[in-house]
Amino acid sequence: MRNKSRLEYGKALEQGFPIASGVIEGACRHLINDRLDITGARWSLEGAEAILKLRSLRSSGDIEKYWEYHKKQSKQRLYRCG
Repeated sequence: MRNKSRLEYGKALEQGFPIASGVIEGACRHLINDRLDITGARWSLEGAEAILKLRSLRSSGDIEKYWEYHKKQSKQRLYRCG
């Protein structure tokens, strides 16, 4: 294995990082498949990306912070005020 020296599983586990593809697969299923794999659904690339961004924000608990930021940016863009 060429990058064996870079794989420091012990340190990563001590810091609480997951060391399993199951965690990644579960997150993908939760964020992507459960929403986008609905029978008969048709998604544009832009629509799918927008939904995934919102689901990610909600899952991370950052939706309120994002929404405040979004409103501030919209006000700035529309009314050129700070």
